[in-house]
Amino acid sequence: METADWLHQPPPQRHRWHLPWIQTLALIAFWWLAQSLTMFLHWPIPGSLLGLVLLWALLDRGLVKLGWFEHGADGLLKHLMLFFVPAMLAAVDHPEFLSLLGLKLLVTVFVSTLVVMGGTACVVEIGFRLHRHVAAH
Repeated sequence: METADWLHQPPPQRHRWHLPWIQTLALIAFWWLAQSLTMFLHWPIPGSLLGLVLLWALLDRGLVKLGWFEHGADGLLKHLMLFFVPAMLAAVDHPEFLSLLGLKLLVTVFVSTLVVMGGTACVVEIGFRLHRHVAAH
């Protein structure tokens, strides 16, 4: 089977501006198809997860090329912070999070993160010491 040469060549300079948009639309279409499939089959998994697995399988098998989605995915990652704007809007809708309650929540999250990180560091250190002790004997 002969592959089309135009698939492996970069687009002309005049067409490069819209390449990320087309690739992003392709990713959205892929997600939409997977979401529709999970809804149609009544599967208890998110369509985005199914789409991710299917896209990975197609990439792994070489049925689709990474270059077909690369610029669109890079564009989404560059603007990822825009997808978190609803969290900020929720904070504005609930002013109690911007008061003493919010400060308490922030301190709780910060302290619990430090405890988890410290606990993980201690467990890793104990594991390394045990490994060194076993290796020395």
